[in-house]
Amino acid sequence: MGKNHGEVKMRVVYLPFKWLGIIAGMAVLLGLSLIITMFQQQAGIFTSGSGAVYQGNSGGKAVAITVNVDWGGEYIPQMLEAFQRYDARATFFVTGKWAENNPELMKTMAAANHSIQNHGYKHVHFNSLNAAQVQAQIKQAEDVIFAATGRKTAFFAPPYGEQNGPLVAAVNDLGYQYILWSVDTIDWQKPAPQVIVQRVMKKVHNDAIILMHPTEPTVAALPAILAGLREQGYKMVPIEELVTPPAAEQ
Repeated sequence: MGKNHGEVKMRVVYLPFKWLGIIAGMAVLLGLSLIITMFQQQAGIFTSGSGAVYQGNSGGKAVAITVNVDWGGEYIPQMLEAFQRYDARATFFVTGKWAENNPELMKTMAAANHSIQNHGYKHVHFNSLNAAQVQAQIKQAEDVIFAATGRKTAFFAPPYGEQNGPLVAAVNDLGYQYILWSVDTIDWQKPAPQVIVQRVMKKVHNDAIILMHPTEPTVAALPAILAGLREQGYKMVPIEELVTPPAAEQ
């Protein structure tokens, strides 16, 4: 019979035993890394290695309640009353446009000793902007907030929670900390107040950043959240007391 040109011969390569051990060890380490990452995602615990900050680094039993504001100003006075009642200091990330339209409310928030930080000038998709546009948005909001409060902003929370490498770098290059969250109330969907309470109390942890918005169900849920956090021994502090700038960590 003639030679079968369609036949494929397989060559078996035997690795030395020590190489098998190394490969197995690497596989174990990779598996552990994936498991740890999955656990962090489920628990809402992240690090800030990407330049974006998901939680604080104070090391204490404290949380930062952040309120992103581009609408819902009618609910802020009630939120301020609840914060005062439970000795909580919050962080309001406001857009410059909203700040321009609500100067008296800005002064009230500042007088109550809450932190007022930067949410960009307009509530736009920052992922679609180039670095110069990103920085222009932040600087414009910074100027408006300073004019209203006399305070310079140093923390930025992106609209829609968007992030990518160039975006975070553009924000960091301005000297700003890029703030996201580890506990999300998802209150902008306006669920029942008890749902908002459960979302916070089931996931809260030391150095948590808790994201809220000014909505009617948030106002209804806030007293139970603040009481629950206080009962568990958490201090409720502004973002600058929870997140230490990188330069200060060295």
